[in-house]
Amino acid sequence: MAKPFFKKFFSFGRKDAEPVDPPEVEEASEVRGQTAATAPDEPTPGRPKPQPDVPDEPSREPKPEQPAPRPDVPEEPAPEPDTPERPATPDIPDHPEPQPEIPEETPGSPGISPPIDPGVPPSPPSQPEPRLEMAAAANAPAATTYAMPAGLRIGAPAEQAEPEASEAARSSWFRRMREGLSRTSSQLTGQISGIFTKRKLDEDTLQDLEDVLIQADLGVETAMRVTDSLASGRYGRDIAPAEVSSIMAGEIEKVLTPVAKPLELDLSVKPHVILVVGVNGTGKTTTIGKLAAKLTRGGLTVTLAAGDTFRAAAIEQLRIWGERTGSPVVSSKLGADAAGLAFDAYEQAKRNGSDVVIIDTAGRLQNKAELMSELEKIVRVLGKHDPDAPHTVLQTLDATTGQNAMNQVEIFRNVAGVNGLVMTKLDGTARGGILVAISAKHKLPVYFIGVGEGIDDLEPFEAKEFAGAIAGVPEAA
Repeated sequence: MAKPFFKKFFSFGRKDAEPVDPPEVEEASEVRGQTAATAPDEPTPGRPKPQPDVPDEPSREPKPEQPAPRPDVPEEPAPEPDTPERPATPDIPDHPEPQPEIPEETPGSPGISPPIDPGVPPSPPSQPEPRLEMAAAANAPAATTYAMPAGLRIGAPAEQAEPEASEAARSSWFRRMREGLSRTSSQLTGQISGIFTKRKLDEDTLQDLEDVLIQADLGVETAMRVTDSLASGRYGRDIAPAEVSSIMAGEIEKVLTPVAKPLELDLSVKPHVILVVGVNGTGKTTTIGKLAAKLTRGGLTVTLAAGDTFRAAAIEQLRIWGERTGSPVVSSKLGADAAGLAFDAYEQAKRNGSDVVIIDTAGRLQNKAELMSELEKIVRVLGKHDPDAPHTVLQTLDATTGQNAMNQVEIFRNVAGVNGLVMTKLDGTARGGILVAISAKHKLPVYFIGVGEGIDDLEPFEAKEFAGAIAGVPEAA
């Protein structure tokens, strides 16, 4: 197909032109693009072939002078010498006003930053950060702070303010506690004085002292600790009764310090269930009312449950405490199922958004199997709402019962899972030492002690003050 084309091309003006050989046609095709402008001048009527024109093509190689723009290529890097000249433009320091405007626009657009001048120290980029922190702090939910009274502590996530108790209130309480324990301490110190008056410390006096301490319900373990401490370095010497009391107070404090703990409420799960158990006459309902008063003063909301459905007076008494503390009371008819009442009280407390629900129970003797099984049922029913409920099981103990209180703790602990104690009626007995014996054996936390019927007569247990009061050591010591 190329041969007729080139034949027609080179036979321009000639009808009898000779055919062009194929090799020559290929050479002409290679330079066709370059000779297209001069093609009408090359074929003349006298030339049989355009062969002489092929060698003329190298003579036209000067046309590659078209790369004359190549000298312009190095001119393109000419801006490269301009780039080092950019730092030499010290106009930025001459106009300092626009620079502060750039950081004001950049906080909202990340990734954009003002040009840095090596001669000017960069502005601190931390200025927008406090604004963001302040905004985050403003949008964050404020933690609830409770001003809990002494003896109570709130766990996470709530915050607790330090309790503010006046010195006058504390001294008043300690004075009342000493007065309440005066019968125990006076009897104990009188017997100690009779033992050590005009007698040296020997085996007989130590044995007599041990008997006195056991009779005061301090327990065998505490009695032996006191006598061993006395015998160390004092054997065969005269010893004053005041020194014996001081040593006894120190040993009692060592026993009580590990159990003197505040009642801690974990409000991460609401409501916190407090189940109050104990035998008849130990002050359960009164203790519930006093505890509810403390909690509401601290800013918590409390729901009360009148679970003692066997005694009409207990239901009415709890309603009175509910009115005094502003706490709703869940009650039922006399003789109703106590476990069902506990179940309903939990549901109502959850609907009301209460922080704590305190459930009263019927006074039952530890030797009544059917009554103790009913207490087990209350614990099982509460566990249907929350496997960890009841979260706190408080047992009230009557100090006047003496050694019988020791047996009560052991049985109620096995049945209801008692994990805290409240000792009541310390102001009417000479057997206050039973708390020391119970603490030495069971090592359960003692949260509160009561020395009266008033709303403020339930106070946190403090080991040092109690030990000094029961041993008859003056306050100054």
